Amino acid sequence: MAECAAFFDHPSTMSMPSEAKGKERADHEAPSSSARIIAQLATELGVQAGQVRSTVELLDEGATVPFIARYRKEVTGNLDDTQLRTLAERLVYLRELEERRAAILLSIEEQGKLTSELAQAIAQAATKQTLEDLYLPYKPKRRTRAQIARELGLEPLARALFDDPTLDPQVEAAKYVQGDVADAKAALDGARDILSEEFGENAHVLGRLREKLRTEGMVRSKRLEHIADAKVAADADKFRDYFDYSEAWNTVPSHRALAMFRGRQQGVLSVALTLDDAAEEAVANKQPHPCEGAIAAVVGLRQQGRAADAWLATVVRWAWRVKLQPSLETELLTELRERAEEEAIRVFGQNLKDLLLAAPAGARATMGLDPGLRTGVKVAVVDASSKLLATDTIYPHEPHKRWDASIAALAVLAQKHRVELVAIGNGTASRETGKLVDELIKRHPELKLTKVVVSEAGASVYSASELAAKEFPDLDVSLRGAVSIARRLQDPLAELVKIDPKAIGVGQYQHDVNQRRLADKLDAVVEDCVNAVGVDVNTASPAL
Repeated sequence: MAECAAFFDHPSTMSMPSEAKGKERADHEAPSSSARIIAQLATELGVQAGQVRSTVELLDEGATVPFIARYRKEVTGNLDDTQLRTLAERLVYLRELEERRAAILLSIEEQGKLTSELAQAIAQAATKQTLEDLYLPYKPKRRTRAQIARELGLEPLARALFDDPTLDPQVEAAKYVQGDVADAKAALDGARDILSEEFGENAHVLGRLREKLRTEGMVRSKRLEHIADAKVAADADKFRDYFDYSEAWNTVPSHRALAMFRGRQQGVLSVALTLDDAAEEAVANKQPHPCEGAIAAVVGLRQQGRAADAWLATVVRWAWRVKLQPSLETELLTELRERAEEEAIRVFGQNLKDLLLAAPAGARATMGLDPGLRTGVKVAVVDASSKLLATDTIYPHEPHKRWDASIAALAVLAQKHRVELVAIGNGTASRETGKLVDELIKRHPELKLTKVVVSEAGASVYSASELAAKEFPDLDVSLRGAVSIARRLQDPLAELVKIDPKAIGVGQYQHDVNQRRLADKLDAVVEDCVNAVGVDVNTASPAL
């Protein structure tokens, strides 16, 4: 009861620390918060505070992570690129946290509602979510039903029934029937609105429910009975696995979460967050939801057969079903989506790193084959330094079936330019083209060719890019892809760095995740890979 009462009554203000008066420093945080950030980063990374401080200074001066990792090891105490990336990302978050903390303290102080206990809780808040929970009761908001009830003078009724449940709600409510309060029911509804708003803005309540839903919550997806778009309805079967599906919120893997959210976005699925079947059964049988019990426990309400106990139970039920359940469901589903996106982005980054750092075949003459059926197989030969020597298009597959002529053409090119490696793109007709090269090797063992299948992801994007147009202004777009395939076998990093990382297609649901975060992650991977390998400035491409 004392916890809840604190949310009704805001004692006189206390003075705020000078650094929270709203003045923003050029370096984004006041001295005390700066020291706190450095100490926290040092703890999280398991390094010395001096290493963090030196790194932060370098970042603030505009140095990039790759530069610091390679050229400032003596300053950072040999922090590696992974530690530096984590430090840079967390630094942004923690600085935003400190700025928000200062703004919240200033706002509450200006309202005259800052107590020493509240100031301490805000100072100790470790996440943005905790800060916002503490700020919620004091956050300027639109005129609510609770505010209207307070204006009608019903707050004393709400306080009386909460503080003393032995009072009869009907008898007490009758004392407030006047003016715009038509009857006892209207008075009790107003008191309910006041109490339910206070319960819904209680940081302890929010914390308890959030934790309960995180540990016990189930994500459930169902097929919508009516799908408005006929085309979407026709393609709905691709979400068949999720037509009646449930899984624990804290264990849903990234790919399944993103699949459900895509189904919801396309209007095929509904996605909800609930507790287990027993909880849903209790609600169906008109029994209290477990989360209602959690709210009552936090605010100190117990069913003891007193006159107001039943009414207070309806207040708790209203607070859960009308205020808390919808907002927490939205919040935790959003958190799930963000968690799934972060994991997907991490996988994208790892896959891209594996591609970029694939072992290069080295300076050897290479023939690149970009497979195709009707449009033919595009051929490009590059020398040991990746200079383009020759191009051709052959038609060994359906519908042309010029198998022998194609083998002969490849043999001529291979012999003339002393080709050692044949790189085959892994797209459409890759398997058939692989058989063609096998036949070439069998018929012409003297050529001593080695066949390698390589990823052709992004080759078509590169072919039509401005960079490719400058590099090969007179070469047909379709043949530029074959050049890229040959070169990416010789040196994957040097060639793939020419392509927008997002165009390489290194994971699932690429277009469903936050595009800015994906781009930042993939760009960072490219930077780190180039930084780790190094380049020969005499031979490197402009892109590299």
